[in-house]
Amino acid sequence: MRALLQRVSQASVSVGGATVGEIEAGLLILVCAMPEDTEASAEALALKISKLRLFKDAAGKMNLSLLQTGGAALVVSQFTLAADTSRGTRPGFSYAAKPDQARALYEHFVGCFQGLGITTQTGAFGADMSVALVNDGPVTIWLDTQAA
Repeated sequence: MRALLQRVSQASVSVGGATVGEIEAGLLILVCAMPEDTEASAEALALKISKLRLFKDAAGKMNLSLLQTGGAALVVSQFTLAADTSRGTRPGFSYAAKPDQARALYEHFVGCFQGLGITTQTGAFGADMSVALVNDGPVTIWLDTQAA
């Protein structure tokens, strides 16, 4: 699975003008399932993200995790993280998991965060969404379970 993490002071996602998910301080997580991904890779990615020390401690150093700060997660499905830009100028998306597999892995990934006790909001899988955020830092991290 691939994920793009953004540390935020606030973030929201809306569909058709209606807000479907929003958080205050925490992480906006754009996530993409790939064909070779499994529930185990979703679990491993969720656990890694929950423990990444991306938040400032009392000394101002990035030394605290989402679990330690009690921050929230806004998880948005983002198949374009699988973009193939190796040919021409129009990206291809054949590296992304098929919709049924992607939805199941996305929902499992979200469930992993909820199971860890992290306040979790989501976008709407497969919808045309508008995402708004205030990037804190800015801190943006890209993860790929196949590259780890």
